[in-house]
Amino acid sequence: MSQRIAKPRTTAVILAGGTGQRVGLSIPKQLLKIAGKAVIEHTLTTFEKADSIDDIIVLMAPGYVPDIEKIVAKAGFRKVSKIIEGGSTRNETTERAIAALGEGLADGEDVNVLFHDAVRPLLSRRVIDDCVTALERFQAVDVAIPSADTIIVTRTHGEDGEFITEIPDRSRLRRGQTPQAFKLSTIRRAYEVAAGDPNFQATDDCSVVLKYLPDVPIHVVAGDEYNMKVTQPVDVFIADKLFQLASTATPEQMSEELYRELLTGKTVVVFGGSYGIGKDIAELAESYGSKVYALGRSTTGTHVENPEEVDDALSKAYAETGRIDYVVNTAGVLRIGKLAETDNATIEEALKVNYLAPVQIARSSYKYLAETKGQLLLYTSSSYTRGRAEYSLYSSTKAAMVNLTQALSDEWAGEGIRVNCVNPERTATPMRTKAFGQEPAGSLLSSEAVARTSLDVLLSELTGHVIDVRQQDPTASAGQASGFEQALASVLDRQDGVA
Repeated sequence: MSQRIAKPRTTAVILAGGTGQRVGLSIPKQLLKIAGKAVIEHTLTTFEKADSIDDIIVLMAPGYVPDIEKIVAKAGFRKVSKIIEGGSTRNETTERAIAALGEGLADGEDVNVLFHDAVRPLLSRRVIDDCVTALERFQAVDVAIPSADTIIVTRTHGEDGEFITEIPDRSRLRRGQTPQAFKLSTIRRAYEVAAGDPNFQATDDCSVVLKYLPDVPIHVVAGDEYNMKVTQPVDVFIADKLFQLASTATPEQMSEELYRELLTGKTVVVFGGSYGIGKDIAELAESYGSKVYALGRSTTGTHVENPEEVDDALSKAYAETGRIDYVVNTAGVLRIGKLAETDNATIEEALKVNYLAPVQIARSSYKYLAETKGQLLLYTSSSYTRGRAEYSLYSSTKAAMVNLTQALSDEWAGEGIRVNCVNPERTATPMRTKAFGQEPAGSLLSSEAVARTSLDVLLSELTGHVIDVRQQDPTASAGQASGFEQALASVLDRQDGVA
């Protein structure tokens, strides 16, 4: 009977020794906040969630280890096993990581190690998994993408400046990214050989293997364009926008038994529960054993734009059940027309219902959700990334829902309250039918499908996310695309209409 060979442990080493000088900061750039969180927290989150990663070591700039310890403790990262100071150079930092990785290893034991720049926060789990898989066959792995630009080689001639001396064949050129992955024994041996070179200096680890272990092939894994490095001031802006636009794949649906187990005895308050998505959410949650308060203007006489009525509805639900676990707001109005021709009453209505009401609902829900560590679920529109002519009020208020979600998820994280935002593509609801009339069959999402996904989001651990709900592409599952690829597809689709 053959003996099963255990897979080697895989450790991610986050290289965070850089400073913020090139982006004009007085703190290391990995501590800069993007989309409400430090850059390094986004990076750590990706590795924390990657099933192929067993543990994480952080090499931090000297003097800033306590900052990382606070981030790790607050975020609850369980895989971070060590946080140590990096060296004065990239080489020294890697050598410290190699030493830390070797602690406690038995003779002959080897591990996989992925070195990743802390300031590449947009890394996908697909790239991580591909690197780990490649280490089953190779000892060294790099990540790269084709160069879209023509690369030139220049030489300076005195005061006349630079002149082109060579233009390499672009088809063979690649732009290197991280992670760079190795068998620990391989990268350790490369640095041991390099130590004998008095002129040793390297800016990355694959170049050390290439130069000092020339017989070791370095396999290349395909990276992606989103895996950018935050180095220049413009990178900060681009990364922040990418995070804002990025959508999250919809959570997997559960079994009927699990829905019932998780929802029985919970209190769900749905504003905008008279019809459409809100009504469907209320009926679904109730069918699984929740106590549901479906509130709406046409059914319970609840006006979401009236703060007193919002407060009364929540206090009543709490008084009757002793808890509020989930608060959902699907209420909204869609008014189409040129802003210059829109009267004050219409403007005021749109702002009160689409913006001020969710703000008031959030504020009033806070104390109840803090008690249960529950979730607030808001809704945006597929037009939130770019306002369109005659949709100025609607698009701008829906964009505000995304920012409100991201801000509150960060603000309420300490209390354990989750805040998310669902972004359905064009959906068959009474509000849409009223605005656009009957549309071709099959061209719209059903409100029931959006409601089901909304329930999945409520039961997930997600917070601060925009969750796209799209009609299933028959050629691919939603999980095959990264969040940023989904975001790009969504942006292109948003030219077609408003959800």
